[in-house]
Amino acid sequence: MFDVFGSVKGLLKIDQVCIDNNVFRMHYKATVIILIAFSLLVTSRQYIGDPIDCIVDEIPLGVMDTYCWIYSTFTVPERLTGITGRDVVQPGVGSHVEGEDEVKYHKYYQWVCFVLFFQAILFYVPRYLWKSWEGGRLKMLVMDLNSPIVNDECKKDRKRILVQYFTENLNRHNFYAYRFFLCEALNFINVIGQIYFVDFFLDGEFSTYGSDVLKFTEMEPDERIDPMARVFPKVTKCTFHKYGPSGSVQKFDGLCVLPLNIVNEKIYVFLWFWFIILSILSGISLVFRIAVIMGPKLRHLMLRARSRLAEGDDVDTVSKRCNIGDWFLLYQLGKNIDTLIYKEVMSELAAELNGGNVPQKQRMDA
Repeated sequence: MFDVFGSVKGLLKIDQVCIDNNVFRMHYKATVIILIAFSLLVTSRQYIGDPIDCIVDEIPLGVMDTYCWIYSTFTVPERLTGITGRDVVQPGVGSHVEGEDEVKYHKYYQWVCFVLFFQAILFYVPRYLWKSWEGGRLKMLVMDLNSPIVNDECKKDRKRILVQYFTENLNRHNFYAYRFFLCEALNFINVIGQIYFVDFFLDGEFSTYGSDVLKFTEMEPDERIDPMARVFPKVTKCTFHKYGPSGSVQKFDGLCVLPLNIVNEKIYVFLWFWFIILSILSGISLVFRIAVIMGPKLRHLMLRARSRLAEGDDVDTVSKRCNIGDWFLLYQLGKNIDTLIYKEVMSELAAELNGGNVPQKQRMDA
């Protein structure tokens, strides 16, 4: 467990060189941390605490608890309505006719901690792919130019290397950029797929779970059915069969209390809202990325905004000569390099792309 906490702690570190964007980090940093924290919380309650307590007079408590935890418990959907203590013992708990009344079995609670951890792994996959494909190129190009305090001679040499790299490798970065765009698309596909996956895991209850919880507070007390009690019941029934003294099969009905569901219901309410927000932000980011790919003017405006201290003519010169891959790498460099140094890099790069001619304004300033 301490190893897992150490891995989560590593995600909290601020990267010296940023190779992605804020929405991307919401997937592999925020969401992974949330899911692992929830998984550890459920694990601690499930394997260290007491996740289930069942009551049957004729059966030893420990045996009944173990049996019902392994073979699942059930509720009766028709008994979800009514006044507790008068109409029903607990929501979903009441008498039923076997074979006639609908019975809903609850088997998910053994797997919640594992499913949450598996989801965390899936959210980290696009980050793992991009980090492998990126190969530390951006960190190599930054070369400590993200600090404003750099030795003048050292800064001059590193700027020269950076400008030389771009002039010699112009129009060769498309594959680099498109792999990042692919990972952004994978983030969007993953979060949508996760919503359907959790919906399947909870027997089709997750897709409307958060909205049902919101609607629940607006309904009349006698008519409303608590969606949290329907999906994560705190009290359920369990049937135990054993042979009697004469060799006949005897059936024992017991009540089971599931304190772990108090945690589970809150976790999945939060995850419903988080996944919805994350899918909307990822969808907007994906649409914006498509606009960036299709719109050279938009890329030019974004590069000017990123290099706000640079001369407009220098940005125009660089922007006209760069394709989508060069633009993406330059834009990512602008996030990591000190703004004053980035201005000088853009100026020198524009001069190189002009055939070594220094713009007239720079000659006048000199």
